[in-house]
Amino acid sequence: MSRPRLHIVPPELRISDGPAAGVLRVARSRGPLSRDVAAKATGLSIATVNRQVSALLDLGLLRERGDLTPSGAIGRPRVPFEVNHEPYLTVGIHIGAVVTSIIASDLRGKVLGAVEVPTPQGASADALAGIARSARVFASRWHRRRPLWAGVALGGRVDPQTGVVDHPRLGWKSAQVGAIIATGLGLPVSVAAHVEAMAASELLLSPDSEDGVAQGETGLYFYARETAGIAITIDGRVHTPSSGPGSIAHLPTGSSAQCSCGSRGCLEATISDRAVISAALDAGILAESNQRPTMSALYKAASSGSVPAHELLVERAQVLGKTVAMLRDLFNPDRVILGGQAFTEYPAGIPHVAEAFAQASSLERRDIRISGFGNRVQEYASTVVSLSTIYSDPVGAMRRTSI
Repeated sequence: MSRPRLHIVPPELRISDGPAAGVLRVARSRGPLSRDVAAKATGLSIATVNRQVSALLDLGLLRERGDLTPSGAIGRPRVPFEVNHEPYLTVGIHIGAVVTSIIASDLRGKVLGAVEVPTPQGASADALAGIARSARVFASRWHRRRPLWAGVALGGRVDPQTGVVDHPRLGWKSAQVGAIIATGLGLPVSVAAHVEAMAASELLLSPDSEDGVAQGETGLYFYARETAGIAITIDGRVHTPSSGPGSIAHLPTGSSAQCSCGSRGCLEATISDRAVISAALDAGILAESNQRPTMSALYKAASSGSVPAHELLVERAQVLGKTVAMLRDLFNPDRVILGGQAFTEYPAGIPHVAEAFAQASSLERRDIRISGFGNRVQEYASTVVSLSTIYSDPVGAMRRTSI
């Protein structure tokens, strides 16, 4: 018996300009809608829209809503259509240093359900096989939906062509992420660096993306939680260097925090969750116990009136604000988006991020905001990886799912 062919497909972290992709995208964001409205929204001719709608109906990606046809309307072009989201799902997997999230989403990018499991330690092959088993069991809960694709987002250096990953924090070298997940789930798989995937979710899944991206527009996505990272978007596409994403982990901050590289004051050694928890333990803000305290305990202490806990989180916010200002002045993007629990889990710290940013930046303020995905940025990062090929090339993607 021959083994099933593995389909590892590079993710398309961009807004596609293909006609089928344009029609599917507008159906997701504005559906149900008629063909003439779709033509205006996409800039395509009505004839092109008709052809694409027919093709996507045949593939099962769209469905018509005859019940919503305007009274007195004549002809099929007046029948509204929308994404046919009920028969399908995609599986997203975000592999974190401590926790792995598994997400089931429909074709609109709506999360149907999510579960967290501890990221398995040890050899990558065994860890990934365990994650694949958990994902398969979780996806089987929706037994009436057909899984189409899997998307994996994680840190480290990712080769999107092969799905091979080097992840120093997990001790993974040449980990066969794509191959093992594809085998375990029996689905086409795309693998992406997690911060790049988060930037793509802002382009493709955020409500703000409905307004589109201006020609030549640039963006900077800054993420901070257990790690820190950035991604650049240019003209509706996430910049994905062939050698992997760059690192801001060792940017100097001026703090006294000791880094694993031997230096002091590196960004990640100063603002990561584990660094902040260690500082809280050293200061007696949190108490040692059989289990290492979590950031939730520190947030709770600060919100409950602990001045030392609040001051520690303010210090983190100020370092983040200064760092964002430095990077913003360096790249001078049209918009800046801040994501990750370091920003979203302690709202009282945001004014301090803003103040430190304003003091450190020398450029005129533009569009700077917190991600609308809140503490679910990891979920939507893996979701967009699972959907990106379908939304970039709907016809080609559906052909792959049937092989």
